[in-house]
Amino acid sequence: QVRLVESGGGSVQPGGSLRLSCVAPRLIFSEFISYDMAWYRQAPGKERELVAVMSTNGITKVTDSVKGRFTISRNNSRKTVTLQMNSLKSEDTAVYYCNAQRDSINSWGQGTQVTVSS
Repeated sequence: QVRLVESGGGSVQPGGSLRLSCVAPRLIFSEFISYDMAWYRQAPGKERELVAVMSTNGITKVTDSVKGRFTISRNNSRKTVTLQMNSLKSEDTAVYYCNAQRDSINSWGQGTQVTVSS
């Protein structure tokens, strides 16, 4: 288990932007870089879905529904992964979870609420 701490959630109107951050404060650099980092989200009554991933190799994948609007990045020296969310839509409303995965290790943050409404 890896401790992950998310921040940056909140309420925004459609078309607005938010930036989510996730920190792994108990990991050192050499440990953090060994994990694939990702953002997931879960809306009420729906399944948790993958939003974006940045692998240990720096390869980025973003789910089609947010492609062109969301950007994932990581700063390994700061042990941080960020999700920049632009042009937000009501369907983006969900609890967003940071995820760290390596082999059999699969760790989750506590989640941060993102609400998009007028």
